[in-house]
Amino acid sequence: MKLNFRKLVPAAFLFAGLAFAVPQDQGAKQDMKDAGQATKDAAKDTGHATKKAAKNTGHAVKKTTKKAAHKVKKGAEKVEDKTNPN
Repeated sequence: MKLNFRKLVPAAFLFAGLAFAVPQDQGAKQDMKDAGQATKDAAKDTGHATKKAAKNTGHAVKKTTKKAAHKVKKGAEKVEDKTNPN
C-alpha cells in the first residue's frame, strides 16, 4: 500500500494535536480561589459604580434645587410687583 500525501498530512496534524493536548485540570482549590477573586472584583466594580451614581445624583439634586429656588424667588418678586399699590 502506497501512502498518499493527502492522507498523511491530516493524520500528522491530528496526531500532533493529540500529543500536545495536555489536560488543564486546576483542581477544586484553585477553582475556589478563582471564584473568590472574581467575586472580589465584582464587588469592587459594584462599589465604584454605586459611588459614581451617588455623586451624579447629588450633583443633579443640587442643580435642581438651585434652579427651583431661583424660580421661587422670581415668582415671589412677580407677586410682590402685582401687589404693590404704586
